[in-house]
Amino acid sequence: MKHVPDATADRKFESDNTVDREGVDGLLSELDEYAVEQALQLREKRSDEEISVTALTVGPAKAADAVRKALQMGADKGVHVSDDAIAGSDYLGTSLVLAKAIEKIGSEQKVDLVVFGMASTDASGGVVPAMVAERLGLPQVTLASVIESQGDQVRIKRDGDTATEVIGATLPIVLSVTDQSGEARYPSFKGIMAAKKKPVESYSLSDLGVEASEVGAEAAYSAVEEATARPPRTAGEIVTDEDGSGATALAEFLASKKFI
Repeated sequence: MKHVPDATADRKFESDNTVDREGVDGLLSELDEYAVEQALQLREKRSDEEISVTALTVGPAKAADAVRKALQMGADKGVHVSDDAIAGSDYLGTSLVLAKAIEKIGSEQKVDLVVFGMASTDASGGVVPAMVAERLGLPQVTLASVIESQGDQVRIKRDGDTATEVIGATLPIVLSVTDQSGEARYPSFKGIMAAKKKPVESYSLSDLGVEASEVGAEAAYSAVEEATARPPRTAGEIVTDEDGSGATALAEFLASKKFI
């Protein structure tokens, strides 16, 4: 899961053109809420088995709020990877840290399924699930709008522009889900109180065996070189129709802006 700047807040870049994640309110990425929901549903459908849902995030101290939200929704435990050296990482660096964290979690308990949202609501890349799958050596089943499971078999429906695909896979896999997979639940009062007692582990890069030189802005293959603030909105142009020429004036205006 990713802790992202609130889309309704005054978002901005730092002096080094990285996203300001400390000076703005943040929250669990809405698209990742669908991933949490699907993980919880899969656990509930297999209630006869001992299944645990772990919420994992990478980010600064504030990113702990994303883990807390997932625990309130019903996840069993949380893992927060935080290290100053991670700041400015691109998709490759982020996927490395996530994969190493999943491997560490897997050394303590079996990991059958890694669930992602389809993309984050800040960068909207959508490539991290595939990168993590490659690093873990697992099959990837992405952009699922419907998920069904039976035993170690998972079947998904993926909706494309011209066709719908049905894809099957055998656990363990990496799965990403879309915003059509099912509305995410709201944390109940009971869930909010229970989350306070759930365990949350903190990892640093050294805990994961990742060198600082492998991540961060210096190791990134891409970077923002320049950012320009959105210009303020200006007053619109009013087309009047006092003498019956309004339609012509409107058409000319639209044509001048190349809208028609």
